[in-house]
Amino acid sequence: MVGINVKEPENECHDPNCPFHGELSVRGQVIEGTVTSDKADRTITVERSFYKFIKKYERYEKRNSKIQAHKPDCIDVKVGDSVKIAECRQLSKTKHFVLVEVKEGE
Repeated sequence: MVGINVKEPENECHDPNCPFHGELSVRGQVIEGTVTSDKADRTITVERSFYKFIKKYERYEKRNSKIQAHKPDCIDVKVGDSVKIAECRQLSKTKHFVLVEVKEGE
């Protein structure tokens, strides 16, 4: 239903910015990361790690980036969970991703 291969949540919600029960469409990047904060209302902070190749030294360096994502009411998540977020239209000044799945068994 969302356009990517994820399991639909069991809970119902009335959030208009939910990709499963609302009007929000997802397109573009799908990123996996770890939740580092869930203090803000309907917002989580996801940190992802990646490697960047440094041409001068012909080596890779490890980098991190933090991304703000919208958390729909139908998905329960806590700090430390491994999650999958998908790109959507801009929802606020810093949010242009939405939570679509909590990875099981991690």
